[in-house]
Amino acid sequence: MLTKKQRELLLFINDRIKETGVSPSFDEMKEALDLASKSGIHRLITALEERGFLRRLAHRARALEVLKLPESAVPQPIGRTPFRPSVVEGNGGARKAATTAARAANIPVMGKIAAGTAIDAIEHETHRVAAPDDAFDPDTHYALEVQGESMINAGILDGDIVILKKTELAQSGDIVVALINDETATLKRFRKKGGSIALEAANPAFGTQIFGPDHVKIQGKLVALVRRYH
Repeated sequence: MLTKKQRELLLFINDRIKETGVSPSFDEMKEALDLASKSGIHRLITALEERGFLRRLAHRARALEVLKLPESAVPQPIGRTPFRPSVVEGNGGARKAATTAARAANIPVMGKIAAGTAIDAIEHETHRVAAPDDAFDPDTHYALEVQGESMINAGILDGDIVILKKTELAQSGDIVVALINDETATLKRFRKKGGSIALEAANPAFGTQIFGPDHVKIQGKLVALVRRYH
């Protein structure tokens, strides 16, 4: 059973996605629920995720998927189409699943990722790329097109397609997609520096960025790279 605040937040997010196609910002959620800080919103979202009502999309900053609503909020008269999740995925919602074999062979490319100055976080699927082998499941992996040259000494060039495993955990030395302050995403090498997190470039022309642990979220770990030659 959901608490009153959890229920209010879930319904607010669902209504906003249906109305605008975009999930509300943390400030909008905080104001709607009359909370004093955004940390309370983070706790509510985490609780809704743990209960299976909500999911954060790993490849995007402001993206939430409503998986289900409380039964009391979705009455189902005879003949009514069952509730389907509201998904923020650009261009209006979830895409139809292909066959299992096709899905296993293709990884969704979710836009561009900065290997340099941070750009806006990823927004929606742009196309698909063939996976190196069938171990790459599109349910657990996604791909991004690299923009910039800050990782060239790690063999990652501007225009490359990187394939990432969805995860919120990383070990020092991993190359990751890092979401900074819930706003911008970048591809960098992850290092733990005492109580801080360092995002290191692999190009001497770019400096290392240092953040407090609460300002960086891991969105995926690099596991493969696809390069096209024209």
